[in-house]
Formats: sequence, structure tokens, C-alpha cells
Amino acid sequence: MVAIDDTALAVTDTGGAGQAVVYLNGSYADQSHWRRVIAELGGGYRHITYDERARGKSERATDYSFEACLRDLDAVLTARGVERPILVGWSYGAMIAMHWASRHPERTRAAVSVDGALPHEWLDDAAREQIRKLFRRLSPLFPVARPLGLAARMSAERHAEINIEINELCAPAVLDPVLDGITVPARYVLASGGNLGGEAELMERIRADLGPVLTRNPNIQVSAKVASNHSKILRKDFRAVADAVRDLAR
Repeated sequence: MVAIDDTALAVTDTGGAGQAVVYLNGSYADQSHWRRVIAELGGGYRHITYDERARGKSERATDYSFEACLRDLDAVLTARGVERPILVGWSYGAMIAMHWASRHPERTRAAVSVDGALPHEWLDDAAREQIRKLFRRLSPLFPVARPLGLAARMSAERHAEINIEINELCAPAVLDPVLDGITVPARYVLASGGNLGGEAELMERIRADLGPVLTRNPNIQVSAKVASNHSKILRKDFRAVADAVRDLAR
């Protein structure tokens, strides 16, 4: 466990002298979702995963903000003595990876975004209320979803506010300067179609909005556009994620 602020994080570190790869989870996911990517990459890397606050085996906290999650990454890197890792983030974790790479290029070798950190501006008051209603409706499923790494140990209201905050941070006026500031190699592995809470047409439009970023910043490239959707990408297209890591490690 790594202590940080008012909580402690469950960390798994395979050790070894290989290139360190740090995996950053989706909003309510735990580190188990990375097992296929890790197995595909194999033992030539040092694999580090951890559960965010109130996810998996990590403890609850009072602060679940995005900035708290960036502090968590700092704490894990410091505690494990990791220098210049490749950061691989899925969904919410992709935002952590890209923000960290933009803020700390001297501490980052490269970054991989797995269908996340995509500029978009569809969130309005009606959409915020729709998100809150969705999580209230899903809340009876949380006890079943938690052991599967699909929900956190927090209320439906907390789940919703985390989702709202990260969508607000994806507004182009907020996210574009972050992505434009990335000076290390970065790769996107994009999913296809829709997912829970996001219809296919909307999700594909959001992915297409990455185009201007790619034009402005040559450090960022799309490594692959795969067939699986946002929710299934780490299960069905883990090889594409592993290929992006291998490319960056070379």
C-alpha cells in the first residue's frame, strides 16, 4: 500500500530492470483490467498497476477530484522509485496520463491514451442531469459491479460528479492547451462505436475532434483505430494497446 493524503493505494509492481510501464485505470475500474495487456507485453517490462481511491483494494478518501488522482500518480512513482515511465491510461486514466505528460515531460518517457483524453464540448445542464439520473438508476447494480472492477465504493452521487468533472475537463478550451503542450511521444488507441451513456454517433464525433490536435502537435499520433467499443477495448483489442507501448519503448 502507498499512503497519500487521507488514503492508501493498493499497488502491484512486477519489478525488474525493464522499461517501466504504469497503467492508469478508467473512472471506476481497478487494476485487473490490464492483465491482458501485461500478459501480451510479457516479462521484458516492469509493469506497475494500482487502484485509485475507493476502487479495488484501495482505501476510501474524502477527495475524489481529478487533481487528487494526479497526486496519487506522483505518490506511486515516488514510492516505487520509478523514473520516466511509459504511462498507459484508459478512459479517465488517459486524461491522467496526458495531463501528467504535459506537466512533467522530464518525468515521462511517453504516453498512451486508450480511447480517452478526447476534446469535446457536449456537456450542458441537461446532460449533467442525465448523468446523475443514469448513476442513480445504476446504483442497485454497484454491489455486483464492484467485485468485477466496474464500480467504486462510493455513492451514486459521487460516481456522477466524477463523470461530470472529467467531461468538463475535456472541453477544448481546457484540454487543448494540455495536449498542445505535450513534448514527449504520445499515441492514441481509439475504439469504435458507442458505449454505456454515449451513443455511437456522439462517440465517433468526439473521436473525430482529435484531428486538429494531431495537426497542431506532431508528438501525438493515432496508433490504431480498433473494432471494439470503449468498454471492451482492453478485453478485445489489448494487442493494439501493447503494440503502442512496444512502439514507444523502441
